[in-house]
Amino acid sequence: MKEYFAPMHTAEHILNGFMSKKYGNGRSFSAHLEKKKSKCDYRGFTKNLSPEEVLEIEENVNAVIRQNLDISEKIITKSEAEQIFDISRIPKEDLQNEFSVRIVSVGDFDSCPCIGNHVKNTSEIGIFKIISTSFENEILRIRFKLINENLVN
Repeated sequence: MKEYFAPMHTAEHILNGFMSKKYGNGRSFSAHLEKKKSKCDYRGFTKNLSPEEVLEIEENVNAVIRQNLDISEKIITKSEAEQIFDISRIPKEDLQNEFSVRIVSVGDFDSCPCIGNHVKNTSEIGIFKIISTSFENEILRIRFKLINENLVN
């Protein structure tokens, strides 16, 4: 299992779920997750986000977090996973056998293959805040952090 800061990694799942549903460009193709701040890069955009779009993303991600959704996981076959998900980002060593794909779900909001660690419930995440966005070479980058008196920010 990949060791990420669990609240941030779970927030990244929610951000990706929202971005995929809202814009239809899929999940981030690259992410860098740290305890203090993180970033996700997305393809398929033609411009940077407007201030209104940034606010909409924050509001929607935080609305999901406030639902206190349980995080669950299940193992499915590689064949099943390939029919439902893009598994191209899963390291080859984690796909060694037919029963090796771990699916992580944030309640009914989002599910995806994942090798990282997560919180047990979205109530453990804190408040999602976008620090900045940028658009360069047809790539949208979203930088974000979590605000929570129980987390070191």
